[in-house]
Amino acid sequence: METEIPALLRLRENIRPERFTFHSARMRMKTVNKDELAAMDGQSDRCALELSDAAVDVLGYACLVATMSMGLGYHRVSERRLHGRTVENGQPAPVVTSAGALVDALKVLDAKKIVVIAPYMRPLTELVVNYIANEGHTVIDYVALEIPDNLDVARHDCSRLPDIARSLKYSDADAVIVSACVQMPSLPVVPMVEAITGKPTLSAAVATTYAMLKQLGLERVAPGGGALLSGAY
Repeated sequence: METEIPALLRLRENIRPERFTFHSARMRMKTVNKDELAAMDGQSDRCALELSDAAVDVLGYACLVATMSMGLGYHRVSERRLHGRTVENGQPAPVVTSAGALVDALKVLDAKKIVVIAPYMRPLTELVVNYIANEGHTVIDYVALEIPDNLDVARHDCSRLPDIARSLKYSDADAVIVSACVQMPSLPVVPMVEAITGKPTLSAAVATTYAMLKQLGLERVAPGGGALLSGAY
């Protein structure tokens, strides 16, 4: 979130007049497991309050799996609650979750059938697959990279992703999720995976950027962001 979304918006500044500032508050989490994810989500109210002190125009809540692990459809609950914290602080701002942004982006792309790459352990990856399915999409193939340490997720070499994407049964898919996690880098290879598969390719970070631009009332376009940020949607 703190690297790829600013990178996309900086690229956008080369082709559009709007300029952006970025502000972060952090929730603690070291090992990507259900207990730590739940504890992390419990810190999100504090973060929303802190960021609203800066009178930001939109908040993006990262950690797709933290949101999805809290129950089906939880992104709607989270977005409403965190928006409420900004209202209580006198600085109301819309809240976008990476989980909600991803499932909404699939609707924008009219992607009924998808393939997914996720860094999580298999049980958490299956949770993500079920969450996406509950939102009306069919995951026809997926891979769990089974990386338990959150820092190792961030260190994952994104140059491996194109070959991983090649291994998926994507021929009948409507879209490829090259990273179902804002922590696992993928931005440099989004156009490459799109070229390899011939399918719209997105990530949690790309989807969150799209959702934030939409909340800001701006054209949803950014170079390097694949089909979703091409300006066609």
